[in-house]
Amino acid sequence: MAGDVLSQSEIDALLSAISTGEMSADDMKKEEETRKVKVYDFKRALRFSKDQIRSLTRIHENFARLLTTFFSAQLRTYVQITVASVDQIPFEEFVRSIPNMTLINVFEVPPLDGNILMEINPNIAYSMLDRLMGGSGASYSNVDNLTEIEQKIMTNLFERSFDNLREAWDTIAEIDPMLVELEVNPQFLQMISPNETVVVISLNTIIGDTTGMINICIPHVVLEPIIHNLSVQYWMQSNTKEATPEQSKALENRVKQAELPLIAELGTTDITIEDFLYMSIGDVIQLDQKIDDSLILRVGGLPKFTVQPGKRNKKMAIQIIDPLKGGDEDE
Repeated sequence: MAGDVLSQSEIDALLSAISTGEMSADDMKKEEETRKVKVYDFKRALRFSKDQIRSLTRIHENFARLLTTFFSAQLRTYVQITVASVDQIPFEEFVRSIPNMTLINVFEVPPLDGNILMEINPNIAYSMLDRLMGGSGASYSNVDNLTEIEQKIMTNLFERSFDNLREAWDTIAEIDPMLVELEVNPQFLQMISPNETVVVISLNTIIGDTTGMINICIPHVVLEPIIHNLSVQYWMQSNTKEATPEQSKALENRVKQAELPLIAELGTTDITIEDFLYMSIGDVIQLDQKIDDSLILRVGGLPKFTVQPGKRNKKMAIQIIDPLKGGDEDE
């Protein structure tokens, strides 16, 4: 039977007690046999299993990688985002743990009920804003004085980042994140009961020379309808699921209806940049193809057939002569 996992400090304290003679190994064994009751704090109800927490960690590790790529492109500077921790705590404890003045995105995730919070540390928020405005990425912790223009710039940035959250969550649910409001004071948040259990994913964020945290707060009520999707069995089933005959047939029909560009190539040639710059109307370019040679038909940009040109029903047409040797190998 698995016991409680001890922290490193608790292990060090036990070893020290044994080495100094304060406690013997027999005493530890007797204490373990007699202690049958655990202390349980009902204010910190653990509503997610370790298995579900690990699944949420995997999902948001993928989200962190997607955010790193997105913010690097948007801010045009070095960005590194990694998952620092994933914990389940009461909502009141989360509110107390973040700064009094910070940047909080409140957004919905339909079709799921409830709201999710994304809290951005002021150092990170202002570094992003400075980069977007053309600066070097300097940070000024003055969130309570954000102008309407600055709020709109930050809102647009994080609304575009929601596509990455949608992609990361795709393995457990199809969501459509929508920003509801931008808040700077966590004391004004009245989302759920203070004792409601929430999962807090802390992302360690580096932007240039600035470091800080991005915290994602997900209430239990949001995940409750899809809580079974966070189990190992669901992940294994989704990874090994094979397409049904109906799905394979539908895919085959979609592929058959896909359009491909066909290009009959009259010929090619090489000219110098100088000749190209001085080209004018009436100039003649000699191709490397004789007039009675077969043409090359390109399918999707790849050479596939030799053809000859002609007309049909008063429209230009081509007739396929032979498959081009080695054409299939280019696929």
